Amino acid sequence: MSTYRFDRILSPRSVALVGASARPGTFGAAILRNLREAGFPGAIWPVNPHHAQIGDLPCLPSVTELPEPADLVVVVSPAETVPGVVAAAGARGCGAAVIVTAGLGAGEGSAAEAARRAARAHGLRLLGPECIGLAIPAARLNASLLAHMPPKGDLALIAKSRTVAAGIAEWAVGRGYGFSGVVSLGLALDVDIADCLDHFAADRGTRAILLHLEAVKDAPKFMSAARAAARAKPVVVLRSGRHETCRADGRPVTHSGTLAKPDAVYDAAFRRAGLLRVTALQEMFSAVETLGRQRPFPGKRLAIVANGRGVGALAVDRLADLGGMLACPSDETRERLDAALPSTGLAPAAWTNPLDLGADADGARYAAALDALLADRENDAVLVINVPTALSDGQAVTGAVAEAVRRGRRASFRAKPVFAVSVGDTAASTNTLGIAGIPHFATDTEAVEGFMHLVRYREAQDNLMKTPDSLPKDFSPDVPAARAIVEAAVREGRTWLDPREVAGLFAAYAIPMLPVHFAADADAAATAAWPVIAAGGTVALKVVSPDIVHKSDIGGVHLDLTSEAAVREAAAEILARAARDRPDASVTGFVVQPMLRRRKARELIAGLTDDPVFGPVVVFGRGGTAVEVIDDRALALPPLDLRLAAELIGRTRVSRRLKAYRDVAAADERAIALVLVKIAQLAADLPEVRELDINPLLADETGVIAVDARVAVAPPGAAPRHARLAVRPYPTEWERRIALDAFSVFIRPVRPEDEGIFEEFFRHVSEADLRLRFFAPVRDFSHAFLARLTQLDYARAIAFVAIDDETGAMMGAVRLHADANHESGEYAIMIRSDLKGVGLGWALMGLMLDWARAEGIRHVEGQVLRENTTMLAMCRKLDFDVRTDPSDPEVMLVRLDLDSPRPEPEA
Repeated sequence: MSTYRFDRILSPRSVALVGASARPGTFGAAILRNLREAGFPGAIWPVNPHHAQIGDLPCLPSVTELPEPADLVVVVSPAETVPGVVAAAGARGCGAAVIVTAGLGAGEGSAAEAARRAARAHGLRLLGPECIGLAIPAARLNASLLAHMPPKGDLALIAKSRTVAAGIAEWAVGRGYGFSGVVSLGLALDVDIADCLDHFAADRGTRAILLHLEAVKDAPKFMSAARAAARAKPVVVLRSGRHETCRADGRPVTHSGTLAKPDAVYDAAFRRAGLLRVTALQEMFSAVETLGRQRPFPGKRLAIVANGRGVGALAVDRLADLGGMLACPSDETRERLDAALPSTGLAPAAWTNPLDLGADADGARYAAALDALLADRENDAVLVINVPTALSDGQAVTGAVAEAVRRGRRASFRAKPVFAVSVGDTAASTNTLGIAGIPHFATDTEAVEGFMHLVRYREAQDNLMKTPDSLPKDFSPDVPAARAIVEAAVREGRTWLDPREVAGLFAAYAIPMLPVHFAADADAAATAAWPVIAAGGTVALKVVSPDIVHKSDIGGVHLDLTSEAAVREAAAEILARAARDRPDASVTGFVVQPMLRRRKARELIAGLTDDPVFGPVVVFGRGGTAVEVIDDRALALPPLDLRLAAELIGRTRVSRRLKAYRDVAAADERAIALVLVKIAQLAADLPEVRELDINPLLADETGVIAVDARVAVAPPGAAPRHARLAVRPYPTEWERRIALDAFSVFIRPVRPEDEGIFEEFFRHVSEADLRLRFFAPVRDFSHAFLARLTQLDYARAIAFVAIDDETGAMMGAVRLHADANHESGEYAIMIRSDLKGVGLGWALMGLMLDWARAEGIRHVEGQVLRENTTMLAMCRKLDFDVRTDPSDPEVMLVRLDLDSPRPEPEA
């Protein structure tokens, strides 16, 4: 339901409190006091059958007696009464309810489930249960158990835990931060993380979002909302339960499954969404301190100035630990420092980073150093550290720093960020820095972490907007052949593909693999090995059993066999060992493979596993038999492009071994990345594939080759093929080829790598047509502008591009972006100026409307300039309702109810 009726929750005109009380120490008394002390301007109706009046407010016996439907009902009554209260509130026409009460249970037959069903029957939104409530300072609403009403500000806090919400809010209140909203979700029967992210992402009063969670229930919904929010503003996430080790669906059986620990998968999801992750409450406080006073900035070069080299060196160490960069002062800045700080007696070359001002540094010395560093283009931010000594006045230093920062802001168009550490700071110095808007911390570690929060956020935003390399034009997997292989195995009730099926599957996706020869017995294995041995090579012999996943555990792999006799002997040993160690296992035969000699190849692992929350996960890392002990791996959610695959490779330690060193040439990293992209595509195409291991995947300068692989399959279920994926994949099923009068056109959904064809397309669009499309002259087709057009979340938006079959040139595009409730969508369309009147507009509009209907979107809307008569005529022929925008007579609002059938274009 997303943001449906969120106005009733976050800006209600009236509040009913069920379970209100005058008895101190009760939830009902505490929330009633908070409501009144916050100065809530609307009506407050206490509800409790045991009271006629509480204070000066009359008390009602039931929500059915409310004088009018309350926008918000806060419930603190006993657990067994909650379903009835919710049902009565819904029947009365109330808009939303916050259930603070705990102990409602969970699952079928519980009071929580009964309350959820009662609310859904009336369209009543539910927050909670087991939550601390919510506080919206701008609305003067404090329907919570928070100790203090948070001041008004631009940070939004969304927390699963009531104590975490209270802790962060209380810490922030004490430091002078304000909130646009504090929302505690509790068990999240209805309103969930994604709903709140959608709201605060669109809220103009929110600059950054703080998020605490324990688990995600609906991964696709969460990922779509998180990706949209992170593109709009910083989102900092703290997850409890990082060290859980058990999977809900039992112990994984492949190396990939074992490597994909639950929190590592969450980390991959947060990274893919562009969220800024912290790992402790104290780190969240550092993020609050930074985001509350400093906006994100480009660059990561930090200049450090301190009154002691030791404390400065500690900051440098922490900066290096977190991947930051130490700035190097320019020669001009060194000379300026030498002129401004003559008392130190140091030569200009001695002014390095960190800058040591000496234990006797006073406010004037700090100010002079700051003036020089703020003007230096060789750094992106400055960290000021002051340790109180008997030789300096800490408050005077703080005042001088604040004034120097103000001077710097007045002198520069883009104010350079300054972070401050005042060890053992007083309330006065804290207040001075706070008034100046300078993020300040108790330790150098917290300050550097705060600096790196913004660096990582900016880098994540840059990564989200990068254009991926195009896939090779000849990569077109044979999906029907691959599907036939896995479906046959599923029909037979098998869990694992046999080696020949694995080879066929990999061939369908052009994943290079060592040749596989299957042999039913020892003699057949010797026969298969002979051609290799006769040519001077050696072979490997491997057991084939649906019951033995890790062959080496029972000695099921023999290498470097040089004769037929050796092959027969090895086969006999394998059978004997299997009979002894795994008498329950069914051995169906052997695999014979030629030994591959790539002395300088790196052993890697690449694979898929099935996470119970986020579905398919791509795994990459260092391979070999000790892969789980080494635990050098990184995870990513499919689908992948070459950029995301390269980033996945770069997050492993083994990535450094892929570079050239000594006499070893660099491995072909693009070939590795392409294998990962193909694996991710396989996961999207074939929901039956649940786990996949390539171990080892050998990589060197000549490319990659899979030496050993295993694939687990299971029935896919009745859901659409993309339902298991947390991130909606490229919708291949919406590709179309249509014939117009003069030419054939290929229409497909837009891909991130389409930035180049969009840039070329706009060169063929007249200035007049650009103004009709964008409502203003457009002259700068920057990377950021084009990235917004080509990088889509297919879960909530679509764009179709029309391409000339002969030339490959872009001819036009249409797009539709759904609202958070997925009920209405806003469209836009543009056709190349020289191609109007050939029917392409009709084709694109028709396909866009078909997609909207398939997605369950009920209304399509748009804004059209009154002078755009061609577009308005098409809208009228498509049965759009057309009316003048009441706020601008030059703009027409068009709207189509999709419950009506699609009109056909006129001949």
